[in-house]
Parts: sequence; C-alpha cells; structure tokens
Amino acid sequence: MVVKEYTQTAVPVGSKVLAGKYKFDLSPATIRSEMNELEEKGFLHQPHISAGRIPTDKGYRYFVEKIMPDKELSKQEQKKLQAELLKMQAKNTRLTRTTAKLLSSLSGNLAISGVKHEFDDFGMKELLDEPEFREMDDLCRLAETLDYIDEKFDSLVKNLRDNEVKIYIGEENPIKEISNCSMMVTPYKTKSGEKGILALIGPKRMKYAKNKSLIEYMKKLLGSSVVFLIFASSAAVLIYDLRFMI
Repeated sequence: MVVKEYTQTAVPVGSKVLAGKYKFDLSPATIRSEMNELEEKGFLHQPHISAGRIPTDKGYRYFVEKIMPDKELSKQEQKKLQAELLKMQAKNTRLTRTTAKLLSSLSGNLAISGVKHEFDDFGMKELLDEPEFREMDDLCRLAETLDYIDEKFDSLVKNLRDNEVKIYIGEENPIKEISNCSMMVTPYKTKSGEKGILALIGPKRMKYAKNKSLIEYMKKLLGSSVVFLIFASSAAVLIYDLRFMI
C-alpha cells in the first residue's frame, strides 16, 4: 500500500493515510509500528523526522518480485495500441520513432526504441513534470545519457535473454548516470532479423506492472508479422481509394 500510494502522489506516506484510505483493521499506531520495522529492515525510508515513509530501492525490488501482480493488456487495449500505431505510421514516421512516441504517451515515461546507432526517444517533457526531475543536474545527466545511448547498447543487451524484460531499480541501473531512475529494457528482433531494444526510463515510483505489459506487447508486435500486416493494410486501403479517384 505504501508503494501504491507513493506511486500516485509522490508524497511520503504516513500511517494515518493508510489507516484512513485503505481500511486496514489496524490502528494508526500499529501501522506505524509495522512501518518502523520495514524501515529498520531497509524496505522504507523516512526522508524527514516528521514525514511519512517512501519505498527504498530494496522495497521496490521486493514489490516487483514478490507482490506485483502479472498484468496483460486487455483485447480492447491491444486494439487501441494497434490503431495508434497505424495512425502514426500513416504519417510516414520511422517505425522506431513511432514505437518510442507511442510507448511514451501510454506510459508517461521516457521511451527509447531503436537498433544500434539509430535510436529514437520520446517523453522528456513528461519527465519534466515529475518532482524527481526538477533538479537541473538530474536533467543534464539524463539528457547526456540519451546523447550517447548508442554507446551504451552493448552494456544494455549483453545480459538480456531474448524473452526477458529486465527491470533495473535505482542503483542497480547499468547506466550509472541515471541511478536515481528505474529502467525497464527488453531486446527485440524484427522479421528481417535486425536486433534492437525497447526501454522505458522514469522515476522509481513508475507503474511497473502497467509498463511491463506495454513493453511486452509492443515487443510482440515488432517481432511478429502483425505490425507489417497493419502497415500493409494501410497501403492497400490507400491504393483502393486511388483507383476510385482515377
């Protein structure tokens, strides 16, 4: 509940908030005692003496591995994603650029898509709205990292299995310049055999389950004939319309 509340508000979570909002059959004092114990074990952190608690990297890691439910996009969400992909591609946008823009808009995080030496990213504006990225130093480090993301390609993919979505939290991040962020990354391979990566970068309080389901489905589209059938259908409609115009 601390992770859920902090993800939504970005405000340290107090025991009274949990007691009042989540209807625990426990008093605020008992919840406070439990939170103290979680803090002692390294799962929560109290930024100020009078403040509530926020999850630590260890707390987020436990949440991702032990508590976070598996989530799949609904059929309706899948169709919406395909429709948006088609709409963007109809504007003759590069596939990597289309993918990054769509992932960013749906997740609210910074998205990266591409193959080695050709990356596209979208979502810097979204990060500017997050309280974690209002410090200029943090933004500069992130911007510099994006400028040289092609040089980080090998370090990102060397330990990734083909079907894996790897989640890095805070200090676990292989890109040390963004160790205050969480990053979700997965490799993909197009039908032509070209290898690339999809990644989402955002605050450590990102919506892990939702983002994982988004990136998994986008990877599925990029690695199957579905995405090419979508684009082929668009071309077929255009040719059909031209016949009647002529």
